[in-house]
Amino acid sequence: MLRTRFGPFVIMLDWTPDLARSDKPRYLAIADLIAEDIRAGRLSVGDRLPPQRKLAHRLEIDFTTVARGYVEAQKRGLVESRVGQGTFVRGLPRAEPRPRTARPDLVDLTMNLPPEPDDPELVARMQDGLAEVSRDLVALLRYQSFGGAPADKDAASAWLGRRALVPAQERVFVTPGAHAALVGIFSLLAKPGDVILCEALTYPGARSIAAQLGLTLVGLPMDADGIDPDALADAVKRHKPKALYLNPTLQNPTTLTIPEARRAAIVAVARRMGLRIVEDDAYGFIPAHGLPPLAAMAPDLTWHVAGLAKCIGAGLRAAYVIAPEAKAGWPFAAALRAANVMASPLTVALATRWIEDGTADTILRFIRAETAARQALAADILPKGTFRADPLSFNLWVELPEPWTRSAFVGHMQATGIGIVASDAFCTDGNPPEAARVCLGGPVGRDKVRHALEYMAHALAHSPAAASTVL
Repeated sequence: MLRTRFGPFVIMLDWTPDLARSDKPRYLAIADLIAEDIRAGRLSVGDRLPPQRKLAHRLEIDFTTVARGYVEAQKRGLVESRVGQGTFVRGLPRAEPRPRTARPDLVDLTMNLPPEPDDPELVARMQDGLAEVSRDLVALLRYQSFGGAPADKDAASAWLGRRALVPAQERVFVTPGAHAALVGIFSLLAKPGDVILCEALTYPGARSIAAQLGLTLVGLPMDADGIDPDALADAVKRHKPKALYLNPTLQNPTTLTIPEARRAAIVAVARRMGLRIVEDDAYGFIPAHGLPPLAAMAPDLTWHVAGLAKCIGAGLRAAYVIAPEAKAGWPFAAALRAANVMASPLTVALATRWIEDGTADTILRFIRAETAARQALAADILPKGTFRADPLSFNLWVELPEPWTRSAFVGHMQATGIGIVASDAFCTDGNPPEAARVCLGGPVGRDKVRHALEYMAHALAHSPAAASTVL
């Protein structure tokens, strides 16, 4: 086999797998033959495989087939991809030790994340975007102006336009994630001791931010449509709050989406009483045809936070913020700059690239389809009436039947390696319901989700004493 040295790398110039030897799909055959040649010594650790396009041309097959084959080999631990350098042989992975017991592996259902893409073509497309961005790597390692470069703001505007939001660019800020944006907004609107209103069950991150800033979160009663507008008006009179924080679409943790009529009623109260709204639209892009955000109904009152964590990937740590007016953005930028300096130019450039070339939309379509499939599993497996969910929510809100308590149920699930979160984490009034949040996304595969749901269904159908007999 012809090898040549290029700097520190050995390049396999003529490595050509014989696909005719396998009756499997070609991309699987490529991965199988990489493993076979490693075992036979024809490929060595550190060898660089031929570029995907060159191998595709040599084999007279589509580039995407080779890309899928390399991704499959990487999933098996046979090779690794290095941005800007190529694909390199890692060797054969060590055999995994067998479990000592029949209990399932740890299934972490505590984090509310989208399902991770596993389609080789999509993963290859995502990697191509990263490779393209890395061509300007040196420039992206420099300090950047806060709030986003013009190209990043253009991408933000295009992305926000999907939610019927068309703000002037001076009102748009590219920030290092929704959490950092909320810290900046809360610190701008309120000082220690002030009150922020929110849902009675709210995002735990908002609770931790308020505690860190010395703010008081006051939860409002909720029905099937969200917070009660009359209760909102009473709370404004009683507490003199500085803002109302809401997560109006696929709310974390209850999964409810505030209907348009209720949104209009909330906006009417806020406008009448001069109340600022902080709209955490983390899941707003998940529905293909979502309801108009509060920022579209009351742009002059609303701080809109559109994070990318739930609709593209949490590791990007990027969010787009719309200020209610241009001059409100100046102190916001100063507050965020003092705490974070800037959003990572590298990850923001990747988000911009994916938005511009359509990869972000492809990721979003995958997330919708896989989330719907997992929710269908839950609807089929769990006892009817024991949980609330939306076909596109990443989690379930499990309302426990008697005699289960939240602590007993969470403990029972954890005893078998299934992690879920008790309602205490979301409650603002110190009186949490007997409920728990169960997340269906993240790195956990669909088969493990199914197993966890089946075990959970058994528990919900029995008393704690009876359910524990399966341990």
